Amino acid sequence: MGGDSSDIAVFLVVLALRFVIPLFIPRFPLPAILAALVLDAADQTIFQQFTNLNLDGYQNYDKALDIFYLTIAFLAVYRNWSNTTAINVARFLWYYRLVGVWLFEVFQERWLLFVFPNTFEYFVIAYAAIRTQWDPRRLTDRAVIGLAAFIWIFVKLPQEWWIHIAQNDFTDFMKVDIFGTTPTTSWADAITNRPAVTIALIAAIVTLVGVAVWLYRKAPPKDWSFRVDVDKPIPYDDIADRPQQPLWIAPPVAEKLLLVGLIAAIYVSVLDVGTPVYRIVIGTSLIIGASVAVSEFLARRGIEWSSVGIEFVVLAAVNSAVIALYAALLGSDVNRSLVLFFGLLLTMIIVLYDRFLGERAANPAFS
Repeated sequence: MGGDSSDIAVFLVVLALRFVIPLFIPRFPLPAILAALVLDAADQTIFQQFTNLNLDGYQNYDKALDIFYLTIAFLAVYRNWSNTTAINVARFLWYYRLVGVWLFEVFQERWLLFVFPNTFEYFVIAYAAIRTQWDPRRLTDRAVIGLAAFIWIFVKLPQEWWIHIAQNDFTDFMKVDIFGTTPTTSWADAITNRPAVTIALIAAIVTLVGVAVWLYRKAPPKDWSFRVDVDKPIPYDDIADRPQQPLWIAPPVAEKLLLVGLIAAIYVSVLDVGTPVYRIVIGTSLIIGASVAVSEFLARRGIEWSSVGIEFVVLAAVNSAVIALYAALLGSDVNRSLVLFFGLLLTMIIVLYDRFLGERAANPAFS
């Protein structure tokens, strides 16, 4: 990668933020998701502006970090969402995108990312924005599906086409086609090159803000004061309840196999590990089996995890050892860093999945 100590420091800070910020999504979904989204868009610009690092290969790790943060967002849906139709829609959108990403990594056909757009991300943001002041249980099935369809058709499809089919770069497009400069021109020089265009863009932004304010004022009466902390008590009893269909949850072991297996397959492909799919399936099954065995062993002896931190540390050690043993039995050269990475990542997914489903079952607001 190269670079001096200050370059490495900048890189490590950005990398740490990309790991830490998503961990706030379960409790502070809206600001945490927006922060993760902004950092994802800005990280390479930060590296280019403040370091001399060779970023060859970083794109693969960038994809891996995107999957990590979106996985946390998906698990938080089980923990926090009260509208069961919205949960089912989010679940479909998540697995649909996950399958699309896996197919893209296998066939390297960019049109697959257009066919399998990342509607899930913006749907979660929309739901989190609604929840800041309104009870999402007020949303009818038609409204939920309509919201997802609007995001899919009018937001994500154009965006995915722009990125993956047309393969346009937004920065280059703005500087070259809009402001009439070159890609290397500074933004200060670009926006002053065509003052009339700059004024028109500012007017368009002001108009959009005005429309957003108008729509906000036309919105139904608020159910509670603005809040982004989903753990802050809300007056559910004062709300006219809309009956919710019982939430169907797949057998936990089956969904964990699907979720962890897809993520592991994507990571193996993205990071160019070169492991056949059947080995991934076996490895995933071993990890989940080991986690279930440890939890069952403790449960039968009346021992409960005293904290999620202890559960994570114990299961991470067990799962990393299982992965290392499995790789050794296959006669493969073991990349210890990747073993640790996969062990920690997959363990975190399993622990959060179990923890959040447990919290949902114990929450009287969802009963």
